[in-house]
Amino acid sequence: METNPHDLRSLIRLALLEDIGDGDHSSLSSVPADATKRAKLLVKQDGILAGVEVAQIIFEETATIFKNIFLKIDVLLFDGSSVKVGDVVFTVEGNAQLILRAERLVLNTMQRMSGIATYARQMSSLISDLPVKLLDTRKTTPNFRLFEKLAVKIGGAVNHRMGLYDMIMLKDNHVDYAGGIEPAITRARKYLEETGKNLKIEIETRNLVEVDEVLRVGGVDIIMMDNFSLDNLREAVRKIGGRFETEASGNITEKTLRAVAVTGVDGISSGALTHQARSLDLSLKAF
Repeated sequence: METNPHDLRSLIRLALLEDIGDGDHSSLSSVPADATKRAKLLVKQDGILAGVEVAQIIFEETATIFKNIFLKIDVLLFDGSSVKVGDVVFTVEGNAQLILRAERLVLNTMQRMSGIATYARQMSSLISDLPVKLLDTRKTTPNFRLFEKLAVKIGGAVNHRMGLYDMIMLKDNHVDYAGGIEPAITRARKYLEETGKNLKIEIETRNLVEVDEVLRVGGVDIIMMDNFSLDNLREAVRKIGGRFETEASGNITEKTLRAVAVTGVDGISSGALTHQARSLDLSLKAF
């Protein structure tokens, strides 16, 4: 089976095959092959719902793989909805073995996505009155990035780059390996000219001296200030003066987010949106 790591259905098919292997022997041994049953997705914890559309695709792909054609999903609550304990998100009716094969992947995916969406909504609400973007990062679960990035958007935050392929981000190690800020930027711009690629260039700075160096060299789109104090963030924004887009990063939490936002930066990136979010409790129950 040919798969595409940037295609949601491909990732779902791989996840199903990972779980089922040579067969769901629990269901095959105990549930009649022609049994038609129903189940409902129950909310067991308040939060923001995410992954409903993905769950529908999981059921579709399970049906395709195992050549079962009867499956009906009645969606009652949609992605982005605020949910509370006891809510029913959807009901599903179809081949019993199919429902059981898809159950765990549906739950794992929706619980994780809903947890991220809940945390992203919580964080975003802290700065919703300010002209600043809350950005995610590449600190995601391998082979689950598409789902986590989708959950971030559902929660109200903004996707940064999806991967190494859609932006040039010159972080501290790139700068050090290149021999400094100027050679790093110069080589990046030459690379874009030679390859004909149309990518933004972002560069990370560690202090105000490096900000000054980037301003001298130019040639970038975004300047990131990593782990700056609030005073230095304000000074960096003043120095940059709108010439380039600005981004703050480093130790962004619920306690620090608003203080960083009011310094005047354009964006704030937080790996915590994905790597610190706790899954939301959901359950698929027969009825």
